[in-house]
Amino acid sequence: MAQHIHCTVSNCHYYSSGNKCLASEIVVVSDEFGYRQPDTQDATQSANFPETPANSCMETCCKTFTHAGGDKTHVDGVTKSQANFGGSNRTR
Repeated sequence: MAQHIHCTVSNCHYYSSGNKCLASEIVVVSDEFGYRQPDTQDATQSANFPETPANSCMETCCKTFTHAGGDKTHVDGVTKSQANFGGSNRTR
């Protein structure tokens, strides 16, 4: 079954029309853990992350966020290019 990640953060590099996330992988952690980690800590390192419990969705964050048009689309050894994920609604 195909899985879809829905996201409304329209200034994210991976955002696509219809509130879809085009990232091939995402990582969601607790706010506390995410706040302490640099941008280079993303989905590719997630197997090494500790468990990060949260009490509610308000205490979680998506570490995969990369600002659209920003200079951090290659910070974790993975080129964060929408071209790899079937295109985008953006023009560049």
